[in-house]
Amino acid sequence: MTEAHLPPTGSVKVVKPQKAAKLVEEIARDTEDPDVVTERLLIVLDIDGTILLEDESLSPGVVEAVEHAHRTGHEVMLATGRSWEGTRGILHVLQIAPEFVVCSNGAVILRRVDGVEAHYERFHIETFDAHEVLTLLREHLPDARYMVELADGSRLYTEQLDDWNLVNARRVPFEELTAHPVCRVVVVSPGQSEQDFVELVERIGLNQVSYAVGWTAWLDIAPKGVDKSSALELVREWTGFDPAHVLVIGDGRNDVGMFQWARENGGRAVAMAQGPQEVRDAAGEVTASVEAGGVADVLRNL
Repeated sequence: MTEAHLPPTGSVKVVKPQKAAKLVEEIARDTEDPDVVTERLLIVLDIDGTILLEDESLSPGVVEAVEHAHRTGHEVMLATGRSWEGTRGILHVLQIAPEFVVCSNGAVILRRVDGVEAHYERFHIETFDAHEVLTLLREHLPDARYMVELADGSRLYTEQLDDWNLVNARRVPFEELTAHPVCRVVVVSPGQSEQDFVELVERIGLNQVSYAVGWTAWLDIAPKGVDKSSALELVREWTGFDPAHVLVIGDGRNDVGMFQWARENGGRAVAMAQGPQEVRDAAGEVTASVEAGGVADVLRNL
């Protein structure tokens, strides 16, 4: 019986950890070779609970992973419920300057001004008359705290909350909140639970607006038919990305619309592990939690 001959496999060399790390980095850079054709993606990231922890610290590895995504030719942008004032600093931390930024749950789209580094203009704005909805909510939540965002980006609020960014905001009587059309209404009721808010919204009906209930007793209200998905479809058209070349990542109920939009058009939607079950179900894909660096896991594997 003759012994089978195997093809030569080369040699195996054991190297020190520092050398191994260098080799891995060289392999990673090879995969980022601009001469190699890759599928360019529009990558859309939520902020709170996705790239930022509750204490405003960054999810592990997210800055490096975003840099990796850029080196491989992808466009990374943000779509958030935050106002522009609460968003602009995150762009700086992530070291990105995308062409567009979606704020206020889709009611505001900002565009980078050519030739001016990290300068943005309010490019597309949706507003509505909030008088009816605010009056209705105040009847049921007289002790809640209210804030509205106006078309010019300024904000009006009734009472301060410690975690509100109040740059370009001023305190006013409740009646002044309804004096002008608004992009967005925020309602916070510290005495209510998340489930209390869900039940209240179902009971009183808010059919004339779009809304999302946060993890705490937090309600975000936008013009009817406006959410992150409606804004992102405009951005996708303006930037010329194929509908299937979209990747969205988020963790909250205000991300469900953009999850459905991405999946219905052949793109990918990924939810953070700590998100509510209904949010994870809407995405179809789940990554690790924000504390465990879920966004970095997804982006490093592109």
